[in-house]
Amino acid sequence: MTTRGNLAHALAPEPAIAPASIAIYMHDLSGGGVERQSLALATELQLLGFEVTLVLHQVRGELQAKVSDRLRIVDLQSARTIHDIPRLARFLRRENPDVLLANLDHNNVAALLAKTLARSRTKVVICQHNPISADFSDSLSWTYRGIPTAYRAMAPLIARAVAVSDGIAQELSAIARLPREKIVTINNPVIAPDFAARAAQSVTHPWFEERSAPVFVCAGRLVAQKDHETLLRGLALHRQRIPSRLLLLGNGPLREQLGALVEQLGIADAVDFLGFQDNPLPWFRRADAFVLSSRAEGFGNVLVEAMWCGTPVIATDCMHGPAEILENGRYGMLVPAADPAAMAAALDRVTTLPGRFPPALLKARANEFSNAICAQRYGALFHSIIPRFMELAA
Repeated sequence: MTTRGNLAHALAPEPAIAPASIAIYMHDLSGGGVERQSLALATELQLLGFEVTLVLHQVRGELQAKVSDRLRIVDLQSARTIHDIPRLARFLRRENPDVLLANLDHNNVAALLAKTLARSRTKVVICQHNPISADFSDSLSWTYRGIPTAYRAMAPLIARAVAVSDGIAQELSAIARLPREKIVTINNPVIAPDFAARAAQSVTHPWFEERSAPVFVCAGRLVAQKDHETLLRGLALHRQRIPSRLLLLGNGPLREQLGALVEQLGIADAVDFLGFQDNPLPWFRRADAFVLSSRAEGFGNVLVEAMWCGTPVIATDCMHGPAEILENGRYGMLVPAADPAAMAAALDRVTTLPGRFPPALLKARANEFSNAICAQRYGALFHSIIPRFMELAA
């Protein structure tokens, strides 16, 4: 039997729970994949009801104009990442967000040290985008080689470690020795609601208008990790049979070196360096195929973007993302890394076997990596580690 008091209690509204506050910490707003993903994630989390603050080492970079007016930014104004630590600690003491989400190796370590310095209860979630194995880090500075040791030493401070691919998750477990229950795989947010409009924008290039030969597109920073040298050498071999051309999107420190290689290989009339493109999607859409020649990838956003445009893709079977995205060749061609002959053979096949990868198939696969799906997974993760939401779920 229900008494009047019990009935009143039963009809009383549930006590309001304050929305989770999330601080996303990263280096700046340059035009890289991590920066774009973080902005996309911030927007989607706001739509899900989270309070989001972007905490930056410095406010600079090509993406500043892309930041929503609704997104609050805190500028640490640091000269070096190590200087972020005390400033980030002051931010944590002052604002006490529920979660601090850090991105990339050095920023992840800085976030954990800031939590220690601040003696903060904020839950720190690190996101690992790059491999941490010696095969990847040996070519980098000693500070990168020390990342697994740093993670291992600070494991008790890590609420969760997000890996952008299953391969990265395996490395965090096997190399950094993080407890497996702390590691979560969440693929990058890539496909946004504005993709159709962005992909439909027009771009012009004489090679697109002539259509006298296949045109390949590659997009990525001109750095050693992306291994454009293998692509260029593969293209030179391929052009002995088919007069294809290559458009390279992106800037980087190897621009002059790669330009010299193009001259040396005798393919200067078939390669055009287009620099950074704010919207690469129309270039992907108009290409006969997209090519990724990296030595290593944490995930491989550009593959997903090109697939959404219905464009066939060729990727090196490098650690770790491409094989996962392409499901070991179901959705695109995989070739061994650092193998120009294998790259040339793949370029041959993609130009002689049209229709092997139907656009509808590629687009359906790409839609599995949408911003909304990614944000929902992050949101569930955050709620699973914030005490008041844990109590509500219990």
